[in-house]
Amino acid sequence: MSDTTASLSRLDRFSVTRPDNFDLDNKYTEAALERHKREGLELAVRARWIAMGLTAVLLVFLNPQWEVMWYHFILLLICANGWLIRRAGRVGQSRTELLLIFVDLLIMTLGMIVPNPFSDDVRPLAMQYRFDNFQYFFIILAAGTLAYSWRTVIAIGSWTVMMWTAGWVIAWWVATPIPGISERVAEALVGYPDVAEWLNPNSFMPELRIQQVIVFMMVAVTLGISMRRLNHLLMTNAGLERERANLSRYFSPNVVDELSQNDEPLKQVRKENIAVLFIDIVGFTKYAAGRDPYEVIEVLRGFHARMEAEVFRHHGTLDKYLGDGLMATFGTPVPTPLDASNAVACARAMVAVIDRWNIERRRAGEPEIHVGIGVHFGAVVLGDIGANRLEFAVIGDAVNVAAKLEALTRAFQAKVIISDAVRGQLQEEGHNASELMDGFEKHENHAVRGVEAPMDVWVMTG
Repeated sequence: MSDTTASLSRLDRFSVTRPDNFDLDNKYTEAALERHKREGLELAVRARWIAMGLTAVLLVFLNPQWEVMWYHFILLLICANGWLIRRAGRVGQSRTELLLIFVDLLIMTLGMIVPNPFSDDVRPLAMQYRFDNFQYFFIILAAGTLAYSWRTVIAIGSWTVMMWTAGWVIAWWVATPIPGISERVAEALVGYPDVAEWLNPNSFMPELRIQQVIVFMMVAVTLGISMRRLNHLLMTNAGLERERANLSRYFSPNVVDELSQNDEPLKQVRKENIAVLFIDIVGFTKYAAGRDPYEVIEVLRGFHARMEAEVFRHHGTLDKYLGDGLMATFGTPVPTPLDASNAVACARAMVAVIDRWNIERRRAGEPEIHVGIGVHFGAVVLGDIGANRLEFAVIGDAVNVAAKLEALTRAFQAKVIISDAVRGQLQEEGHNASELMDGFEKHENHAVRGVEAPMDVWVMTG
C-alpha cells in the first residue's frame, strides 16, 4: 500500500488528477459542483452495483462451476469499494478518494491476472489473458465519467494501462510454460504459423496486449475531453442559475422566466400603465431611538423578508428598499392583465402578515410594528439608466402619488390607502374587485400633499 500511496503522490505532483480551476468561492458554482458530484457518485455507484450483478450472472452462465465464486468475491470487493468511494467523494481534490479509485483498479487487475485459487484446472498463466477480461475495465471507466473531472477520467485510463501492462509483462517474465503444448499446436498447424501462434496456450500475445491498452487509452482521452466540455457546460449553467438568482431578488419567478427567455427586454425605454406600492413602518425613527443597533437591523430584516415575499407571491417587482420601507411595482418589466388586482391583494396580504407577526412579537414582549401602505395606478416610464452600472428605473407621476398616499396613512391612521385610479382599474380587470375593495371607505376630493389637484382616495383602517 505504501507503493500505491507513493504513486498517487507522484501523480498529484504532476497534477494529473487536479480538479479544474473553478471559482469555489462562488456559492452557486460550489453548489452546482457539489450537486453534480453527489448525483454523479450516486449514479456511478448504482451503475457499478447493477453492472457487477449482471456480470456475476454472466460469469455463472459462462462458467457454471463452483470456482466462479472467486470472481464473485472480486466483484463483491469492487462493490464494497464503490460504497467507500461514494462516502469519500467531495468537490475538489481528495487523496482518499483517489486512493480508493487506485485500489479499485488494483483489485480488478489482480483479480484478472492472478490464477483462480479454487480452480483445479491446470493451465498456462498466459491463458488468463485469453478470456477478454480487460473489457470489464471499460465499466469502471464509463462509471467514472458520471462523477469525476476530466483529469481524473484520464488518470483512471492511465492507471489502468500501467497496471495491466505491468501485470502481463511481469507474468510473461516469471511464467513457466507447460512443456510440449506449444510444440503439439505447431505440429498440428504446420504451414499456418500465425494460427499456431494465436492458438498457442503459452503465448502472451504481446501485440494484442499492446493493442488493448492503446485502444483503452484512446477511449479514456476521448471521454476525458467530453467530460471537460461537460464541466464547462455545467459552469455555464451555474452562471445562468446565478443570474436567475440575482434576478429573483427583484422579480417574481414568472417575471424571471420572462426575462431569461428574452434578449435584453429591459433596455427599450417605454411608457406603461402600472401599479406602484409603497410601504413604510410607522414611527420607526422613534422606535429605533435608544435601541441596540443590532436589534434594529434584525427587525428590519424580518420586516423586509416578510414584505418582499408577499411582493413576489403576488407577481410584483421589488424596485428598491427605502430604509424602513420598500417600493414595489406591478406590471414591470412586463404588464399583465391583473396588475392592479395583484397590487391590492399584495397590500392586504402585507397587512395580514404584519398582524400575525405582531402576535408573535407580543408573546415575546416586543412592541408591535405598524405600517402604512399607499397604492396608485398610472403611467410611468420604464428603462435602464446609467452608463457602466445599469439600473432598471421606474419614473413618473404614479410613483410620486403612491409615495404621497403612503404618507397620508398617518393622517387617517389607516393601514392602506389606494387611489380611485386603482379602484377603477380593479373594476376593469374584474378579478374579485368587490372582495379586494372590502373594508375600504371612499373619501372624495381629498387634498394630498405634493399633488396639485384633490383626489378621491379609498382608505382601509381595520
